[in-house]
Amino acid sequence: MKITVFGIGYVGLVQAAVLAEVGHDVVCVDVDRQKVERLNDGIIPIYEPGLETLVKENHAAGRLQFTTDAAAAVKHGSVLIIAVGTPPNEDGSADLKYVLAVAATIGGEMENEKIVVSKSTVPVGTCDKVRATIAATLAERGRGDMPFHVVSNPEFLKEGAAVSDCMKPDRIVVGTDSATAERVMRELYDPFNRNHEKMIVMDVRSAELTKYAANCLLATKISFMNEMANLADRLGADIERVRLGIGSDPRIGYHFIYPGLGYGGSCFPKDVRALIHTAEEVGFEPAVLKAVDERNNAQKSVLFEKVLDYFGGDVAGKVFALWGLAFKPNTDDMREAPARVLMEALWAAGAKVQAFDPEAMQECQNAYGQRDDLMLCGTKEAALKGADALLIATEWKSFRAPPFELIRETLATPIIFDGRNLYEPDVVARYGVQYRSIGRPAV
Repeated sequence: MKITVFGIGYVGLVQAAVLAEVGHDVVCVDVDRQKVERLNDGIIPIYEPGLETLVKENHAAGRLQFTTDAAAAVKHGSVLIIAVGTPPNEDGSADLKYVLAVAATIGGEMENEKIVVSKSTVPVGTCDKVRATIAATLAERGRGDMPFHVVSNPEFLKEGAAVSDCMKPDRIVVGTDSATAERVMRELYDPFNRNHEKMIVMDVRSAELTKYAANCLLATKISFMNEMANLADRLGADIERVRLGIGSDPRIGYHFIYPGLGYGGSCFPKDVRALIHTAEEVGFEPAVLKAVDERNNAQKSVLFEKVLDYFGGDVAGKVFALWGLAFKPNTDDMREAPARVLMEALWAAGAKVQAFDPEAMQECQNAYGQRDDLMLCGTKEAALKGADALLIATEWKSFRAPPFELIRETLATPIIFDGRNLYEPDVVARYGVQYRSIGRPAV
């Protein structure tokens, strides 16, 4: 099939590359000329395991193209996928200007019947707005009778595993009331739907809500577990033992019940707030969602509070080694990362940070520029030199078996403040290193 993808950000680029990999003829269009030129030169704008190879190989094979020519892109595809960003407005609502701008472009360039697919994460009712925008634009051109179909097809990608999630989806949600659109969507996803039926077809508004409900439920599990961790801190319990106890219940499971510093990234924070805004718009009080957001915001300060408590409320002039900048492993994404809250609190208190992350160093540089109180180090060991203590904000695999002897010998105060509970407390203690983690007794 001939596919056009509008937007070559995280979702659009991954989806386009995977569709090209199974043989579809894909054109990606974006208004960012520099990004398009860099992709045509083989330079990938984001870090995602497996993505670079996929993009380069399919671009070389001619199945994946990048352009700024929207008119040609609309003409190319029988299926037009909208995957542009929906950044949050100040009130938490999703900004739909890019989505609707694409819809207007499609309506302005359509010459024959198209399937228009909303892949961006958007509030309930957005597909209605997309349909109305296309219809209005067609009417302005005197083509009001031209048929088209608008489909909701939300993505369920995890950063760090997006390529795998795209190649082997656990479900494919399609919202449509059109038999024609359903048939085309089944053909589009047939290569990913061979082993068993994964496609779930429903009405458009239910599909739009499904995406938000999924992310908000996962965010709720994280915030609930962090609340239990804070309670365990005060009761003298070990939250990791509690996690094993409740996770063994198949009704709960082990996914998303790891205590830590809260969630970040481009999805969970934005989607929780957007659904809160949607609920309030229709006169419904989303008490649970508000509590989830409140707990998560507070959780990002927990490690700093532990540091401040240990040092008697004064960290001015101290230097802290920080392992981990990205909001989660296997990505360079620092959007709403707990590490940002931690660093900014340390700087406000007069401390300095020596940071290392396997992938997010450039993102950190882009975010903060040159600062006297921030040093970006080439290795995790280099970050320890001259530091008073070690802080861990991201659970990268390369942090899981650290050189405890080097930590003990290098730090002015041999102590680890672990925001991800990477280590067994008794193991750390055997090396003569103090240990503070989340929801576990201090060692």
